[in-house]
Amino acid sequence: MNQIDIFAAGARRLQMTDAIEMTAQSLIAYGASHDHWGIAWSGGKDSSATLTLVMWLLDTDRVPRPKTLTVFYADTRQELLPLAHAAHQIMDELRERGIDVQVVTAPLDKRFMVYILGRGVPPPNNNTLRWCTRQIKIDPMQHALEQRLAELDGQVLMITGVRQGESAIRDQRIEMSCSKDGAECGQGWYQKVLPEAKGLRGRLATLAPLLHWRVCHVWEWLRHWAPEAEFGDWSTAAIAEAYGGDEAEEINARTGCTGCPLVDSDMALDNLLTNPHWAYLAPLKRIKPLWRELRLPQHRLRKAGLEILRSGKAAANPQRMGPLTFEARLMGLETILSIQAEVNAAARVQRRPEVDLINAEEEARIRELIALETWPDGWDGDEPLATTVMDTVYANGAVQPRLFSESEL
Repeated sequence: MNQIDIFAAGARRLQMTDAIEMTAQSLIAYGASHDHWGIAWSGGKDSSATLTLVMWLLDTDRVPRPKTLTVFYADTRQELLPLAHAAHQIMDELRERGIDVQVVTAPLDKRFMVYILGRGVPPPNNNTLRWCTRQIKIDPMQHALEQRLAELDGQVLMITGVRQGESAIRDQRIEMSCSKDGAECGQGWYQKVLPEAKGLRGRLATLAPLLHWRVCHVWEWLRHWAPEAEFGDWSTAAIAEAYGGDEAEEINARTGCTGCPLVDSDMALDNLLTNPHWAYLAPLKRIKPLWRELRLPQHRLRKAGLEILRSGKAAANPQRMGPLTFEARLMGLETILSIQAEVNAAARVQRRPEVDLINAEEEARIRELIALETWPDGWDGDEPLATTVMDTVYANGAVQPRLFSESEL
């Protein structure tokens, strides 16, 4: 199947059996040349469908097994509770099958809550400071892969849940590179180099065997096929439920982090709260407004006067806003702990899963960093509050009143 054929196949609705067969052929085509396989699993819909389908194909001998198989679960500590709960159930089911599962988490000081509330870095935003995805997901996964490669001889095939149709930008990237490295588009998106990981060059290839799947196939597999005993008896139905159940295709909710500061509205959480089983999670709606509050000037410091960079040049954004004050961090910590306590009190009454927004280790570290008067690199805490009124002085001597832009907030 050539490049034109795969996009035509994606445009029409494949039957589930055809979609599964194409995935099996993808794994057969490329799996045999790699002794070791890894599966990158986020706990979301696409990667969970990929994981459980690959396991079923291996368990039923439809695809030859590699010498080793490692599942890397990216635990961001921020996933919505139904996804995190389902992931832990699936991890138990994997380990019962003897599969090596590695939970990949960012180092303590770089975890989302610790980084904001302990170190004082403002919550991420889409305009000037989108640090979260790389720090709590991409970098830890790359480090885990490098460690695993050091233990193995030969190449590793990393299997991902990338699908055509997830986003226009991703589709364009796939279209430009799907014929790289001798790959046939109909056999998945295969690449011999992981673009983000220069240190892994020559040792790692990636394959997206669900490239041709439509979202309808994903829901069908997660809701109806994977939970059946003949297809593995996987705990995947709750994942589809978290995305909206039968209405997921219509509302197109993209589920991510709890209270994600990078989206305009909590569509996934709003949808989840319409389900009586998860209605007790309603206090989580207060998290997103907290992040917005903490980005306001009254909770932050800013640079005074002209800032000279290490290069000797003047900063392009003079008197930029910076880290959170200690008072703001403590306020944020107490708010998150209060939300967590409220949700978990209701969970215990209803005998439902509890949330783990900030665990004991993270809380202790946050309080320690505050007690140590820790500031992000480049800040010493002597800077004025961001609400302080002062003119901006430029390198050329120009002076103008300081105004806050929307991008800073």
